Amino acid sequence: MRQRLIPLSALQHYVFCPRQCGLIHNEQQWADNYLTAHGTQLHERVDHGAPETRKGIRYERGVAVCAPILGITGKLDLLECHTKAHMYVPVEYKRGRPKVDDSDKVQLCAQALCIEEMTGAQVTFGALWYWQTRKRLDVSIDDALRQTTLTVIANVSALFNSGDTPAPIFSKACKACSLKDLCYPELFKQDQSNQYLKQLFYG
Repeated sequence: MRQRLIPLSALQHYVFCPRQCGLIHNEQQWADNYLTAHGTQLHERVDHGAPETRKGIRYERGVAVCAPILGITGKLDLLECHTKAHMYVPVEYKRGRPKVDDSDKVQLCAQALCIEEMTGAQVTFGALWYWQTRKRLDVSIDDALRQTTLTVIANVSALFNSGDTPAPIFSKACKACSLKDLCYPELFKQDQSNQYLKQLFYG
């Protein structure tokens, strides 16, 4: 049976919300809101920029990557190739600001793992550039982040293989999710049917 490669974006979706990951990647459901539409426009501008070299660094945009051993694939917004140091630095562009969770860092680390599997070179750090703050955040690809990312890859692989979509868990993050109207997290939060059935049959 042919392995289903995991899109890098699915890792970010899973860390943000396992149900969102299931809705998008198992049920093929998607809906845009202002935030996602603006993010798409930002990525399109970045990905379609022409390659260039400045001060010994080659900037490649929209670089396709694949790591069959790990089972992940995707596209980098920007790859900095430091020619003299033989060093690769993935750069991921995000529309908002740094997040409380590790979703962006996990996606970036997965990009680094792809580069390592493809080239054999070690990637020691990457960068996240946030449009809202106009700041670049360097991220160390250390052992802790690598282990977190490998665990997420394993969890998403299990989710894909099961074909299931996790139940919703309502939180503040639901307000900004473009899939809110497809997910109905507040409805499930208010659903007391299980409690009612237990009281009905078991007192």
